[in-house]
Amino acid sequence: MGVMMQAFYWDCPSAEGWDGQWWQFVAAHIPDLARVGFTALWLPPVSKAANINGPSMGYDPYDYYDIGTFDQKGRTATWFGTETDLRELIRSAHANGLQVYADFVFNHNSGADSARVNPIDGQTRWTEFTPASGRFPRTWDCFHPSSYETWDGATFGDLPDLCHRNPTVYTELLKYARWLLEDVGFDGFRYDMVKGYGAWIIRAIQEVRAVRDGNVFKPFGVGEHWDSDRAILDWLAEANAWSDNPVAAFDFPLRYVLRDICDGFGVGLERLITDGTIVAQQPTKAVTFVENHDVVRNDPVTTDKMLAYAFILTHEGYPCVFWHDYVNLGLAEDGKPSGVAALVRLHEDHAGGDTTVLHVDHDLYVMQRSGMGSQHGLVLVLNNRGEWNGATVRTQWADHELRPHAWRGRDDVGVPNPKRTNSQGIVDLWAPPRGYAVYVPSA
Repeated sequence: MGVMMQAFYWDCPSAEGWDGQWWQFVAAHIPDLARVGFTALWLPPVSKAANINGPSMGYDPYDYYDIGTFDQKGRTATWFGTETDLRELIRSAHANGLQVYADFVFNHNSGADSARVNPIDGQTRWTEFTPASGRFPRTWDCFHPSSYETWDGATFGDLPDLCHRNPTVYTELLKYARWLLEDVGFDGFRYDMVKGYGAWIIRAIQEVRAVRDGNVFKPFGVGEHWDSDRAILDWLAEANAWSDNPVAAFDFPLRYVLRDICDGFGVGLERLITDGTIVAQQPTKAVTFVENHDVVRNDPVTTDKMLAYAFILTHEGYPCVFWHDYVNLGLAEDGKPSGVAALVRLHEDHAGGDTTVLHVDHDLYVMQRSGMGSQHGLVLVLNNRGEWNGATVRTQWADHELRPHAWRGRDDVGVPNPKRTNSQGIVDLWAPPRGYAVYVPSA
């Protein structure tokens, strides 16, 4: 499915000194990201936000069609840049073979121009929006409670909650999605806070048939349903009922398993084969990740994080790499076998086909990808011990050389040796202390 890069983190324009120029900063990295093997970028919300108490990350949308175009809410550019910069970023990404996904925020709005009494419950709310773009103005009936619906799910703080059952709101959101796809150039969406509204509107957006440059396509989509595997799977079933363009979901349960293993030296690797993750139960619908802009602020993985990246970049699912890890923390290590860049390349060249666990115990996990098409397959060895560790396993490759293509260990720069399977495919494979090794069969 490729590898996605989440091309932002919380407050990144300020933290990096790129206020109003983040799009330019990301665009400068696109050629290298494409060369390594990334296939898509997930961008932060692009619309002009309320910008209360300063520039905003965009999760408080005000004018959906202002993507750094109009002088309102204290500035013309969004915190990330101008419309021109955004369009140039997308053009460059496409020229380098990368898709681009928009962060679609439509549970709530903020920054209304005036308040109004809602005649249904008599409460005064900030619900009157007259955006400078002149497109998708809103009034009290566009929010809950409205004439069409009283409640649709979770609210986000006390921000006015959009009523998607209102035909005007529903139509405008579909028009906006089409505009992002056909005019601005996005290829898909990350749906923010999907707990806050009915899954039916996700299905409607996923069914949009967009036309760009004469080509008809439907958007990729992934939902943020921050919950248990059971709740996420129930949401997927509802969102994808009768859909010919199903949406995926971020695998939050897997992320927390990986966090526990990385940060808890001695946590058993048997947890990797439990059914309590999305990738274990519906791998084609799982977007796997280690960090994102939300979890990293309060609950980051602090130890041996590369164990988690080795897992998601060799297994099934659609892996998403976090910009701050890759760029700021230096985990890319481009050109070395010990970083994320090497794992991304392995994913694209070799991580195809079925997954088979060849060995698992408290301290060792060995997994095989069978390969498919041009992807040759691989074997991952994860080691939980503080010393080199390995096992004898039966692979699918008889009389083949298995060469290490990526590896890393804690405080150990040793290099795993190439190994050769016997006529039954049996071989002993090893990984460095608290580390991993990924072996690839010879052609």
